[in-house]
Amino acid sequence: MPHRHAPPTDIPRRHGIDRERSRAIAAPIRRTIQGDPEPTPECWQAIGHALMQGDTRMDDVVAWLYDDATAQNRRQKRALFQAALDNGLDTLEQPPPCLRTLFAHVDHRPAWVDDALLERGARVSQRSSMTGLHILRDVALMGGYQASAINKTLVATGSLKRGAQRRLAETTAWWLDCTGIGALDRFGVGFRNTLQVRFIHALIRRSVQQDSAWSNRDWGLPVNQADMASTQLGFSVIFLLGTRVLGVPISGADGHAVMHLWRFIGWLMGVDERWLAKSEQDGRRLLYALLLSQAPPDESSRQLGRALMNEPLARPYPNLAKLRARYIQARANSLTRLFVGRRGMHDLGLPAWMPPWYPVLAAPRNFMCHTATRLLPGGLRRAERAGRHAQLNQLQALFPDRTPRIHRPVLS
Repeated sequence: MPHRHAPPTDIPRRHGIDRERSRAIAAPIRRTIQGDPEPTPECWQAIGHALMQGDTRMDDVVAWLYDDATAQNRRQKRALFQAALDNGLDTLEQPPPCLRTLFAHVDHRPAWVDDALLERGARVSQRSSMTGLHILRDVALMGGYQASAINKTLVATGSLKRGAQRRLAETTAWWLDCTGIGALDRFGVGFRNTLQVRFIHALIRRSVQQDSAWSNRDWGLPVNQADMASTQLGFSVIFLLGTRVLGVPISGADGHAVMHLWRFIGWLMGVDERWLAKSEQDGRRLLYALLLSQAPPDESSRQLGRALMNEPLARPYPNLAKLRARYIQARANSLTRLFVGRRGMHDLGLPAWMPPWYPVLAAPRNFMCHTATRLLPGGLRRAERAGRHAQLNQLQALFPDRTPRIHRPVLS
């Protein structure tokens, strides 16, 4: 089958292909937006074009990596990229132009970055404890599988074969890396691993487009600007909305700090600044517009949804394994049900009859515990330490036998 790549100026067919269904999926976001949430014609056209735009700086690095057919040379070039990332560009004697361009960009923070806000956003993330991780897993990640065009990239890269547990663990590890205090300093673990993820995205763009089954004209560029922005907003907008619904008090100032944190992470990820929201309201409005552009759920939504639903059944437990696995599975399903509704559960291959019992029980408990914590001297810092400890324990439960790291594909 011949390649079917559209010119980069085209708008793919998936853009707003079923706006009625997309509006239903985006309805929970729409209800939180002040004023008219509908995107302007200019914004709508810009989103369509963003579906065909990648990350030029990192894409140029990957093109340089593969401009020599020798696998050994690719490994040597990969080592140069890693050295520049870990130790700085000035440690290389004669770095190639593409590395100079990339690191000249990321080594100079935008003027808007505020270290105090980055730290505050990280502390809010830590204080969210397991509630924050539940929202990221059962709402942001699971709900995101309703976007079938994004799923096609996951399927094309073999993500289903790698397993839901591994995908979840690696995403959780990266999130924890990014939400540590000082993690986004130039040589911090969050900074470096975000650039690793950005590199992997560029590899995926190159690899998937070489597959004759992929159609830019239908689905847009793999890991494009619009889809990256949607994902980034899941870590900020959805995280904030969901944790509040589950009873965790997050002030407007704390919410602004989380948005700022993920604005900077998105910038490091290669998302263009026009798609990086400055405030929660801006983020909700942008996420709503981006969701309208998504293709409706399909069989890939059910495949990925069921795989994530069954992920707790594969975890090792010290005791009462079957009972604990089924409880975690039911808890996750009930939380997803609250946010995606009966039809969303059906589209994701989840039990539509599941009532949202867990949010009903968890919200009052969380509110009382977090409110009491704020009234005690030093309570917030203790909550941050306890929350991060719980999050790290969860990561260990997902990675029981090895140290988690960002998945790095073999260069061949």
